[in-house]
Amino acid sequence: MKGKLIWSCLIMISILSCKEQNIEKKERKEAVLTQSLVDYVNPLMGTDSAFDLSNGNTYPAIATPWAMNFWTPMTSKMGDGWTYKYDENKIRGIKQTHQPSPWINDYAAFSLMAVTGDLKYKEDERASWFSHKAETVKPYHYKVYLADYDVVVEVAPTERAAHFKFTFPENEQSYIILDAFFKGSMVKIIPEERKIIGYCRNNSGGVPENFHNYFVAEFDKDFEVNHIWDDGWKLAENSKENEGEHVGAIIGFKTKKGETVHVKVASSFISPEQAQLNLNREIGNDTFQQTQIKAKKAWEKELSRIKIEDDNLDHIKTFYSCLYRVLLFPRKFYEFNEKNEIVHYSPYNGKVLPGYMFTDNGFWDTFRAVFPFFNMMYPELNSHIMEGLANTYKESGWLPEWASPGHRDCMIGSNSAPIIADAFLKGIPNIDIETLFEATLKNATTSEGRPLSNGKEIRSVGREGITYYNKLGYVPYDVNINENAARTLEYAYADFTIAKIAEKQGKKDIAETFYKRSKNYKNLFDPTTKLMRGKNKDGSFQSPFNPLKWGDAFTEGNSLHYTWSVFHDIEGLIQLMGGKSEFEKQLDYVFNMPPEFDASYYGFTIHEIREMQIVNMGNYAHGNQPIQHMIYLYNYANAAYKTQEKIREVLTKLYSATPDGYCGDEDNGQTSAWYVFSALGFYPVTPGVNQYVIGSPLFKKATIALENGNEFVISAPENNKENFYIQSASLNRETYHNSYLDYEVIQQGGRLDFKMADTPNIEWANSKEEVPYSLSKE
Repeated sequence: MKGKLIWSCLIMISILSCKEQNIEKKERKEAVLTQSLVDYVNPLMGTDSAFDLSNGNTYPAIATPWAMNFWTPMTSKMGDGWTYKYDENKIRGIKQTHQPSPWINDYAAFSLMAVTGDLKYKEDERASWFSHKAETVKPYHYKVYLADYDVVVEVAPTERAAHFKFTFPENEQSYIILDAFFKGSMVKIIPEERKIIGYCRNNSGGVPENFHNYFVAEFDKDFEVNHIWDDGWKLAENSKENEGEHVGAIIGFKTKKGETVHVKVASSFISPEQAQLNLNREIGNDTFQQTQIKAKKAWEKELSRIKIEDDNLDHIKTFYSCLYRVLLFPRKFYEFNEKNEIVHYSPYNGKVLPGYMFTDNGFWDTFRAVFPFFNMMYPELNSHIMEGLANTYKESGWLPEWASPGHRDCMIGSNSAPIIADAFLKGIPNIDIETLFEATLKNATTSEGRPLSNGKEIRSVGREGITYYNKLGYVPYDVNINENAARTLEYAYADFTIAKIAEKQGKKDIAETFYKRSKNYKNLFDPTTKLMRGKNKDGSFQSPFNPLKWGDAFTEGNSLHYTWSVFHDIEGLIQLMGGKSEFEKQLDYVFNMPPEFDASYYGFTIHEIREMQIVNMGNYAHGNQPIQHMIYLYNYANAAYKTQEKIREVLTKLYSATPDGYCGDEDNGQTSAWYVFSALGFYPVTPGVNQYVIGSPLFKKATIALENGNEFVISAPENNKENFYIQSASLNRETYHNSYLDYEVIQQGGRLDFKMADTPNIEWANSKEEVPYSLSKE
């Protein structure tokens, strides 16, 4: 009897213990769900990077979504594209930045910095030691302790302004420095108004002659010291105004221990008056805390559009850190005038004109996933972006393939076409499709009259080699046009999207012409190697041929990477390779071979090559864009389980919310958008087609709040580290066998349920009817 009683007690204790554990787990899960989503974001993700190895090549952007201005701490000198390096130990200032990439560099930058004691204003001398242990980095708030001066600096952003808070020690000599940077600047101190005004003109190209960034900074403390410096860092004491190649302003005062000085800063590309208007409108009489709260709410509004439920906190942090990056670019390059009308300074013709303008984007990167994400989640925003593209065409005569802020000579292709097509075909409202279609046709017809920069033709605009392409069906290898095979493949896909637009408009002749051109990819396929290969003007293949050779006929990749750039007709590529079995073998080969490469075209091992080499995934180079869709191509060969296992490997091995958290350049949100889509469980392999290809969802549950008011839920309750294979799926409670998902299905709302396990189900999505779209199937 006593034994039974003891046993009963043990059972009761066990039951209570289990209940307590379940309650604890539930509370832990609820804590995850109720925490502010923006506080999962780590803006330092990707900042541990260098010229020879990119773990993201990012900087911490203290900004609101798609803001005209970002702010970031500077550990490097002005003009250095790697403005914030995680492993550096000194800060030179907090700068307003518009940099989309270290390779493109910055424009319209200036900075604020605080010092105490003996005046140090030159950028090397004023730099202060700091520690990440005394640094707070949130998208809506940056805070750092400047150890050399015993000063805490904080900043909270708005779209076109920012609120600074400096907390000083007791000191007879406390200063705030405004560095207006080189390449043309002006400062004017107005003590009676506690104000500094001026402009900066620094840029890396892509601007008209009258380009200025006008700024205004308002302080809440009287100035006791007014200095400026002239070119060559020559100090002019007790001076209030200067203009030159590189000038700056210094104001000073006595401070008590713990005294705070606030500075409200705004800028404008239109005029000094507009800069003041931006400041009054966006900050006005707000306190620092109010500005910070508004910025936090702006992020929370956007991030909460996707709610993740899972017990892996690291994955949640990575997801929202990536989503933050997706929502930074393209940059709003428009302002609201005194009548609250939308206007913009044109970085193409230098005029102030009505309407939207966006910039800082390389379409070679972002056509793949960023813009498809906007079409899914932000149709209204993308309608504004489309208006901005139409305005760019009207103001410059060309679409912007790489803008920062105007046309820049970077990368290849004609990737504005898929961006426009995807928006138009998915019904994004208020698109001036007549203007935009005219622009895409111009790109596909001529390269004459392209814009100039410093007297040189900008070859990224329009299509380099278009005459050869339209006559021969490819850009030849031997006519001194670099990256010719990559151009051919990208033009063929762009032609497909043009045909799609024409078809929807009822322009049958144009559609037929461009559908035919979209098959030009076949002209580069070499049946002896089953790879894409450069082709000479006379029709012979380029020789000798090394599929491991980066560059040359390809762009930042090799033949093993670019062979898969037939986004619109994977079935056609399968047929060229000899069927699904051979196609699958070719995919496997890329992953299973050693990470061998030939860097002779560049003369050194570029960072993209190194990033491929070190991750132990064969020749799969996820760190760069050309191959990022490749894993999903197993679905087309009815081998979806291989997509599932490799997607999970990339999601969990190559990404993390840490300073080294990317495996290559982040690039305006594209690498992050790959993660966001793939973690949800699907990816837009073919923008311009209404399908997403299914991979392997990372989370137990994700709820997407769509702009039309509907919700779409992806549920995979058995999901965990081992269970990444799809056993079965149901769409709105009905069995679902396709390895793709229609755009319209998501927009209508509903749910997609996955049953997951640790072994593959090779029968799922295993028929020819269950694979995604290809042109050859029509």
